[in-house]
Amino acid sequence: MFERAILNAKSYSTRKELWLSLPKKMQYQTFSRILQYLEVSRKILIDDDGQVTWTFPNNDRLKKLLKSSVKLR
Repeated sequence: MFERAILNAKSYSTRKELWLSLPKKMQYQTFSRILQYLEVSRKILIDDDGQVTWTFPNNDRLKKLLKSSVKLR
């Protein structure tokens, strides 16, 4: 549920926006722990402004970016 919410959205400008968008309410401590796990496993990226972005390879936008990038030899 949590990963799908991040994956289906383009990005969330804040953690609170993500937390409020989840279909079921969960405790903030649980929410923070899940975010920490996803960030350590490199499935999401939280930038300095707090924006949450899905970065796991099954992201279509990431696949397009990798295809269009220049390969160095």
